[in-house]
Amino acid sequence: QVQLVESGGGLVQAGGSLRLSCAASGSIYGSNFMRWYRQTPGKQRELVADITSGGSTYYADSVKGRFTISRDNAKNTVYLQMNSLKPEDTAVYYCALYYGGASFWGQGTQVTVSS
Repeated sequence: QVQLVESGGGLVQAGGSLRLSCAASGSIYGSNFMRWYRQTPGKQRELVADITSGGSTYYADSVKGRFTISRDNAKNTVYLQMNSLKPEDTAVYYCALYYGGASFWGQGTQVTVSS
C-alpha cells in the first residue's frame, strides 16, 4: 500500500517562500508521475505542477516562474519550492502519485499567504 505524507505548509507573508515536501512510502517500481494540486473552499481542485519519474515538468500558468517542482527518486519524495508567494496562492496543497494505473493522495497541507 502506497502512502503519501506532506509537510512544509504554514503561514507566510506575501513575497515570502515555502517549500512543501511529499514522501511516498511503499513499493513503487517503474514509471510514475507526481503532482501538486491546490484547492480553496468552493473551488475545484487546481493542478499546480507535475513531474515525471524522468524529470519532465509542467506548471500552471499562475505559478510559472515562481514555483519549482523537483523530486528525489531514491527517496520517493517530491518537493514544491514556492517563491514570491501571493495571497491568491492560499489553499490546501495536495500531492498525488500516479502509478500502475492508480492514484494515491496525501492528506493535504495548508498554505496561507498574508497580504
